[in-house]
Amino acid sequence: MALTVPDAPGAFDFRGWRIVVAGGSKGIGRSIALGFAQAGASVSVCARGAAALKAAHDDIAGFGHPTHSASCDLGDDASIAAYIDDAADALGGIDVLVNNASGYGFSEDDAAWLANFNIDLMAAVRASRCALPHLQASPHACILHTSSIAAFHPRRNGSAYAAMKAALSHYTTSQALQLAGQRIRVNAIAPGSIEFADGLWDRRKRDEPGLYAATLAKIPFGRYGTPEEIAHPALFLASPYAGWITGQTLCVDGGQGLSG
Repeated sequence: MALTVPDAPGAFDFRGWRIVVAGGSKGIGRSIALGFAQAGASVSVCARGAAALKAAHDDIAGFGHPTHSASCDLGDDASIAAYIDDAADALGGIDVLVNNASGYGFSEDDAAWLANFNIDLMAAVRASRCALPHLQASPHACILHTSSIAAFHPRRNGSAYAAMKAALSHYTTSQALQLAGQRIRVNAIAPGSIEFADGLWDRRKRDEPGLYAATLAKIPFGRYGTPEEIAHPALFLASPYAGWITGQTLCVDGGQGLSG
């Protein structure tokens, strides 16, 4: 039977909200951006790939709300600062910042470690810093980070990726404590293995079928997750329904973490 994932719940109403998704042209980031737009929000997304960014922009704009997009190298602090300022100008402020980028460095060389450090961790730090004055002026201020279940378990491979996602989860708790007095909530989502067209697990299905099958065998629900199944918790965590939740990393993995 084909998997059917429902649209974003109608109970979410983000009309008048300004959402910035750093890393929003594909997969999880794109689904988060579309979910907010569907619920009435103005949305900005950034990415490096021009074609995917334009396609995402057009899909988001299709919901009829103000939409902004820009090319941005999330490994570069100046590029992040310029993007956040442009997004805030275009939307008239920022209510929710979503940090969703990854360097996907799975080797053990310095390049992999630095890619994950600069994009998985420091991009979130830098974007948060740049967005802070705008969030301070918002009645709905919220920051969401995309971590990973890799942050919670030792790995035979990909230790650089796991270590930086663990650092991001820890940063989430410290940042939440730091900003609580300003009524800015900070949470993270730790997805399990998510499959979408030309994403990591779609490519591994083709190029590394043994790894794909072995990972699938560890997911109790018997399937990979979808980007929409990460977007829905993101909308919840940003919404007033989660107004008393901060400093948490929510695992969304179909029970994958239960298998170790």
